[in-house]
Amino acid sequence: MKERTFRIGEKMISLDKAARVVERVMELREQGFSQQEAAGRLNLDRSFVSRIEAVGEIRKGNKVAVIGFPLSNTAELADLCRLYGLDYFLLLDNRQRWDMVKDKQALDFFNHIFEMIANLRKFDTLVMISSEKWYHLAEALLDIQIIYIDLGPTPIQEDRYLNPEQLQQTLDNVLEYKGKGEPSN
Repeated sequence: MKERTFRIGEKMISLDKAARVVERVMELREQGFSQQEAAGRLNLDRSFVSRIEAVGEIRKGNKVAVIGFPLSNTAELADLCRLYGLDYFLLLDNRQRWDMVKDKQALDFFNHIFEMIANLRKFDTLVMISSEKWYHLAEALLDIQIIYIDLGPTPIQEDRYLNPEQLQQTLDNVLEYKGKGEPSN
């Protein structure tokens, strides 16, 4: 695979090298190294490590929404969302997704989508289960943290199965649950 580079003035910058350094910083921090220790091991400034963490930080608020489509196991995933006490989740198979559009006037559909966007802006975090196209659209429209679970390249024509353990692990991380679906107090 070709190294992704950018020319900035007189400098050539490798995006891939920068990504590897960031990943190594995160690995060291996850292993329990302090920001200063991780920075020292990689010959970086501690403030740089702090900034990396700030840029990538996922807010862990209490208000989490889940949107996913097209999914084959919507009922199973909805049960998991209910177990976690989520206030909002929208999980659709491909037929349900198209039924949202079918038989609606354009203005009614447009208003429905903007109401949904306004509602989602009230949440701290959105778990988005979709193709990359929809993730990027949500990212552009919502000023909240978005955790993305990739179902494959756009367009997705058929329902996809999402392992409930993947959603459970994501929700555990976001909501800081102590496992088995029981919230930490």
